[in-house]
Amino acid sequence: ARKDELGRLLAREEGKTLAEGIGETVRAGQIFDFFAGETLRLAGEVLPSVRPNIGVEITREPVGVVGIITPWNFPIAIPAWKIAPALCYGNTVVFKPAELVPGCAHAIVDILVRAGLPKGVLNLVMGKGSVVGQAMLDSPDVNAITFTGSTGTGKRVAAASVEHNRKFQLEMGGKNPFVVLDDADLDVAVEAAVNSAFFSTGQRCTASSRVIVTEGIHDRFVAAVGERLKGIVVDDALKAGTHVGPVVDESQLKQDTDYIEIGRQEGAKLSFGGELLKRETPGFYLAPALFTEATNAMRIAREEIFGPVAAVIRVKDYEEALAVANDTPFGLSSGIATTSLKHAAHFKRNSEAGMVMVNLPTAGVDFHVPFGGRKGSSYG
Repeated sequence: ARKDELGRLLAREEGKTLAEGIGETVRAGQIFDFFAGETLRLAGEVLPSVRPNIGVEITREPVGVVGIITPWNFPIAIPAWKIAPALCYGNTVVFKPAELVPGCAHAIVDILVRAGLPKGVLNLVMGKGSVVGQAMLDSPDVNAITFTGSTGTGKRVAAASVEHNRKFQLEMGGKNPFVVLDDADLDVAVEAAVNSAFFSTGQRCTASSRVIVTEGIHDRFVAAVGERLKGIVVDDALKAGTHVGPVVDESQLKQDTDYIEIGRQEGAKLSFGGELLKRETPGFYLAPALFTEATNAMRIAREEIFGPVAAVIRVKDYEEALAVANDTPFGLSSGIATTSLKHAAHFKRNSEAGMVMVNLPTAGVDFHVPFGGRKGSSYG
């Protein structure tokens, strides 16, 4: 019911467009609705024993105190996705949001407390990760931790959790590939690639920053993406008609522009965008940047940038595309644009990613199915 109000708060605080902010708020509501239903589907098992006249009951019980550490890029949906199942299965929660988005975090907790949660079941703690997050990691009273953030911090969460023999789950970085084959529908491929790389200002762990294109369609694809980028409106998140809002803050903008310079120095060609923009409303506006003539050995193809920056890598055929796609320390999501059932089926089974999309953007998943990756992207 409050989606417009909360969506506006999200857009003001994080910088994604108003439409995306409202959509994310609706998603959070759907997540709570889904897990409310799951409370009626708590399952156990009754099995016969190998011993005569004895029965075996298997029950599932709450873990206890669940520590939840969330990032700034989805400040309503990701907390909802972690808090809802924790509460649904009878756990208590200590929730630490990212420093950049305290307003969204407070709104979620306020709603849940006013909805009638008993005192002490859901606890909001604000502050720096190095202080508040570390206190959670050091506490023997926290029975499980779920974390979404950087790979480096994720490793520290894992090490601290092993020390206390607690359950832990990590969602970390990505360098997600989007493959475009010669037989792809060009319009579908362009739309999926542009959405994957640049929407939400590229600030999604599932964003695709490596676009791997076979040589038969490469030049047409790059030209078509360039035309599509000309129509992308970068402006105030609350302004009607904005497609891409500002980068979240100054330090993230510096990281984006530093990588653009690194790409130039490595020999990639900045074919489109990459310049700072001025708008009527002050903000950290960056034109979506598309590199061509990149290789998979370059830093812009190896390291997560977390901004509206993508690199096109030319390959000979499907086999090389798959090899390049899998040549990464990450493995969260991947995508392919093709009209070949053979290649689509093979890619789904052989892409080393937790989530594989066919003729769709690499970002965008359903709330009722597993979310996670492989290699350096996820654990647990």
